[in-house]
Amino acid sequence: MNNTYNRGFINDLNTQNISAGIITGTLGIVGAPIIVIEAAAAGGFSHIETISWFYAVQFFGALFGLLMAFYYRMPIVGAHSITGVAFLVTVTPHFTYSELVGGFIITAIIIMLFGISGIFKKVMSWIPREIISAMLAGIITSYVVGLIPAAQELPIVGITAIAVYFILTKWDLRIPPMLGSVLTSVIVFFVFHEFNMSALGTEVVMPIVHIPEFSLAGAISISIPLALMILSNDATPAVGALERSGYHAPTNNILTVSGILSIFTSFFGGQSANVAGMMTTIASDEESGETDKRYVASVISSIIMLIFGLFAWALVPLMFELPEALMAMLAGFVLLGVFASTMRTSFGNSKYTMAVIFTYIISVSGISIFYISAPVWALLIGTILAKVVRK
Repeated sequence: MNNTYNRGFINDLNTQNISAGIITGTLGIVGAPIIVIEAAAAGGFSHIETISWFYAVQFFGALFGLLMAFYYRMPIVGAHSITGVAFLVTVTPHFTYSELVGGFIITAIIIMLFGISGIFKKVMSWIPREIISAMLAGIITSYVVGLIPAAQELPIVGITAIAVYFILTKWDLRIPPMLGSVLTSVIVFFVFHEFNMSALGTEVVMPIVHIPEFSLAGAISISIPLALMILSNDATPAVGALERSGYHAPTNNILTVSGILSIFTSFFGGQSANVAGMMTTIASDEESGETDKRYVASVISSIIMLIFGLFAWALVPLMFELPEALMAMLAGFVLLGVFASTMRTSFGNSKYTMAVIFTYIISVSGISIFYISAPVWALLIGTILAKVVRK
């Protein structure tokens, strides 16, 4: 370990960890931003509020990755939760921006307390992961289903991108299917369709600090489910990937630092700055090179996301001008792999079958009762059914 710390970062660079860093970094800037645009549009956010959100999640997510990678010399990649943003699309219309910021701060505190107390695994065992997965599957179903009508509206783009997705799924070409299909969609669209690039932002917009507003409804409808999604769909797979690759993952410190940085992120309008499950899995894989040099992938990934965040003022206006069909297609590809994974996990244990079905149905219904959204009701009722009703 001492040799690892004594070596310089430049000496640790190699084609494998550089490649992994570029892949994870690209994944971070083409995946979640698409869903952020959806959530911002659903909530009616202003131009400045949306750009501030981008700044916050990209900057602090990248900062998390840099700090953890350099300190622990592990491929701990920072970003923000794609599934969390997908969930926020369902709640942003029902809360003011200040209420959302308050909810994000409570989420950050919950995650930080999980890290400080060391009760992460114990608490997560109370709620069956099948129920959490079913709730998440219900949230993102509309995005995945929307992929087909979008492909019908843009057939050349859709057919090409879907073909690329299946090719990358069948043959292990190192490029994640989601990333390949999203990039293909964008490239084919610009080749075959005219687009006015004047939408590209020309005026620099700086992030702004928001005053939070706290409420019980926000804590119940925003904070708790968002924290559970980050812990179950980002922290859990990331820690698992690190341990499978032979690292002694500093789980409690990962959560503590994530919570602290997420508090800062929240004041600028971002929902979190946390360890990225899928990206950490890629960076920690054996194809990323020697074990003690894989941290480089996290550093490179963080630099890419940091640059993207700094130029959010130019890119966000452009993304808002893209056709709805293309944005729907991109969102579908971004969440298709997550949807498949959550469905597999949901029905992984036959004794929870009925509880999972009802959790999914409630989550996808989009109902809101007493200002509490469908995902929260799905989680509550599904957990009770899982404890009481068995197949």
